Amino acid sequence: MVANWLGNKCFKVVHQKNLVYNTCWEDPRLDRQALSLEQDDSVLVITSAGCNALDYALESPRSVHAVDMNPLQNALLELKCAAIRTLNYEDFFQVFGRGVHANWQSLYNNHIRASLAPDVRSIWDRRSNFFDGTSRRQSFYFRGTSGLFAWLINGYLKRPAGLKEAIGELLQAESVDQQRQIYQERNINQLLWSKPLRWALRRDTTLAMLGVPRSQRKQLDQSYLGGIGGFIQDRIEAVFKTLPLRDNYFWRVYLTGRYTPECCPEYLKEENFQRLKSGLVDRVHTHTNTVEGFLTQHDERVSRFVLLDHMDWLYDRYPELLASEWQSILNRATSDARVLWRSAALTVDFVDPLKLQFEGNQVQLGDLLHYHQELATSLHARDRVHTYGSFYIADLFGPATSNDDRILDPTQKAVATGVAA
Repeated sequence: MVANWLGNKCFKVVHQKNLVYNTCWEDPRLDRQALSLEQDDSVLVITSAGCNALDYALESPRSVHAVDMNPLQNALLELKCAAIRTLNYEDFFQVFGRGVHANWQSLYNNHIRASLAPDVRSIWDRRSNFFDGTSRRQSFYFRGTSGLFAWLINGYLKRPAGLKEAIGELLQAESVDQQRQIYQERNINQLLWSKPLRWALRRDTTLAMLGVPRSQRKQLDQSYLGGIGGFIQDRIEAVFKTLPLRDNYFWRVYLTGRYTPECCPEYLKEENFQRLKSGLVDRVHTHTNTVEGFLTQHDERVSRFVLLDHMDWLYDRYPELLASEWQSILNRATSDARVLWRSAALTVDFVDPLKLQFEGNQVQLGDLLHYHQELATSLHARDRVHTYGSFYIADLFGPATSNDDRILDPTQKAVATGVAA
């Protein structure tokens, strides 16, 4: 009980006062296939670092609404949008691709700052050294709480002889076979997974820095052999040995503090930067609010919902909020709405039983969801991040129209565990 209280308290303190995510840790290449975005779609996504909101905007939907309770996460997306509008590509990539710009202060004060809302401007005025390289943690991608842990990991990689060089070889490998060969010949598993690192990955303070609430730790401790520490170790080993690293910008930026033009999020590629600058960035809107709060105040219907893994944060401590959030989704969704979410758990058992009001009756949420199990499983196996236990794609049948007489086939409701080997 005391451990639970301390873990939750640590997580709350970290998330209320800090920029936690400096880059998104959900693979938008999977999301684009799962969402099938069209020009009429309105998307809701939890902001995180805003990378994926910009990625979705490149598909030219009508609007992308980035919602987050942490104002610093929204401020980061607002900064990216303002920089897209006011900077040239070379400067933009230096800032958000390399994570540092020698003339950042001038760029910020003379170009970007005036384009920011007063509250966002105040946030970045106080963090003016995040991009100028004057801090000991020079790259922006070593800032924020998850960035601090990445910086510590980078320092750790320099300690065992040959480990840093071996990681560099992995990132330059031409094929998965070559990665696997390097991993084995350079003895990376033994060099990397020391007792101190395994100990650190089991601490609530470390997990809070990485944005992992205690509820997610509990899910894995209960369902995965070796608990959360074993899960993290197995998944990172799978990334290095079974997935191509040449385009895995998630782990490149984490292990080096920077992207390259060939290995970076879509919004950082020159042709996509120009498309965003030409008007697509104006379709992205930020909202500092809960998902339910935003949907309650939003007048238009939403056709695509990307909930990340945040239901893992709610289900054990705030089940009533999880139910009311889904009620707000149902109330505001179009009749062809699709919902994506991820979980630390290998299977999720807390979504389908939720009780909601639909057409004047109380129903279980599972009776309104049509899961795309095959697609979710196939995409999840190719997830470049590879740190989630499961991935879900579901169509939401509602709210019904006057001629909507669709009946759910119970065999279509299989839960998409999507666990990668």
